[in-house]
Amino acid sequence: MKIVKFILCLLFGLMFINAGLDKFLHYMPMPALTADQTKLFAAFGEIGWLMPLVGAVEVIGGLLFIFPKTRALGAIVILPVMVGIVLHNVCRAPSSMGIGISAVLFLINLWIIIDNKEKYKALVS
Repeated sequence: MKIVKFILCLLFGLMFINAGLDKFLHYMPMPALTADQTKLFAAFGEIGWLMPLVGAVEVIGGLLFIFPKTRALGAIVILPVMVGIVLHNVCRAPSSMGIGISAVLFLINLWIIIDNKEKYKALVS
């Protein structure tokens, strides 16, 4: 089970590192956007600091998620971004592929949070 967890966390972390670096380097092609998505991304563009912030959080959270010692912190850092991804895929771009991938990633994130719940007790007591 440790090997499965490591592989899932490695892939999860690498996906977020890749997505975060793309926000800075723009090396992945953008899919065709709907009219609503075009308006949404234009609004994100108006807030010049938002996408670099999200990219930095994705890269830092992905790096933290890969290493077992910092995985609990990485799971908490990535959680708000992950919630945004799930909500976007459910509300703004409902496709079975997008919802499926984001749901699997969200479940991996929740699994790691639940697996590390002892480390969070000091934060809430």
